[in-house]
Amino acid sequence: MNRITVKTSSKQYDVCIGYGILSNLQSIIENFSPKVSKIVIISDDNVANYYLEDVKNQVAHLTNTDSYNFPNGERSKNFAIYEKCLEFCFESKLDRNSLIIALGGGVVGDLAGFVAATYMRGIRFIQIPTTLLAHDSAIGGKVAINLPKAKNIVGAFYQPELVLYELNFLNTLPIEEWRSGFAEIIKEALISSKENTKWLINSIQSLENLEPNLIEKCVEMGISVKNQIVSEDERENGVRAFLNLGHTLGHAIEAYLGYTKTTHGEAIAFGTLFSIYLSEKLFETDLSFALFLSWFKKLDYPVYLNLDIPSIIELMKQDKKNVEQKINYVLLKDFGVPKICEVEESVLKDQLKCFLTEIIK
Repeated sequence: MNRITVKTSSKQYDVCIGYGILSNLQSIIENFSPKVSKIVIISDDNVANYYLEDVKNQVAHLTNTDSYNFPNGERSKNFAIYEKCLEFCFESKLDRNSLIIALGGGVVGDLAGFVAATYMRGIRFIQIPTTLLAHDSAIGGKVAINLPKAKNIVGAFYQPELVLYELNFLNTLPIEEWRSGFAEIIKEALISSKENTKWLINSIQSLENLEPNLIEKCVEMGISVKNQIVSEDERENGVRAFLNLGHTLGHAIEAYLGYTKTTHGEAIAFGTLFSIYLSEKLFETDLSFALFLSWFKKLDYPVYLNLDIPSIIELMKQDKKNVEQKINYVLLKDFGVPKICEVEESVLKDQLKCFLTEIIK
């Protein structure tokens, strides 16, 4: 089991990564102080079918444990499900010494974390990610729910007590979820260094049947990059905003399509590709856009050609990085050299139109 320690201004905690490490959960929780009075496991109905009993068995001898499952998917990250989770916690008689376990992907982690952050003004929680994408979302304490037209707009910064990343849980992921999670690993490589970027491109030519040790190396690289950034800037007042590379367009696409026609990471991958293209144009630099376009196609990332550009721009203007609806965009002056730039709306419209033309050549 590998440990990466996250040290933020509000809390220090471990991220445990490995195969077969779920068996450590009981002993870890036994060492919590004050002693855990009760546990509620929050999951979705898909993940619960696979792994809920495994987690329950690990904590069964610790204290009384309840579980609440909500419908799988991004559309569940809303006020109605959030309220039902809070009501379940209340009916389960959770107190301030209780513990919430978020068992699932990014949606579960975001929602269950926000429940933990707000129930009784904050109780402890653990992240147990079950997707590749959640290697990113489980680290750093961002918890949130969505509005119909704005992703993660209602939320908090609230750090977990522990992130336990059992890599065997990734075995049941469909290929689109591998693509979704790998998009964030690409982002982390791009903002960190030329070396990480080059290693990733050379190492991964397909997302099917990946070697376990290679999966572990990718996850550790991504988490290490995220850790370095969030430890320096917990509340996104500076460098943490660089983690939004690709997200301004990606979130707009998710909202435009209604969160049901694409995965989060696939939309982010498309946004990242546009960020590379836009960076080359605005900084007059060579970031090998053609190479990335070819690589993304080899990895079977979808393209979104039928976008209404004015609608997409309006959705971009609702991004959390913006001030007075001026669009702040994360770009790359070079690999490992991200920069936030205010980009004029007219420039974005023109460049997005050219980009959509370029990718179908």
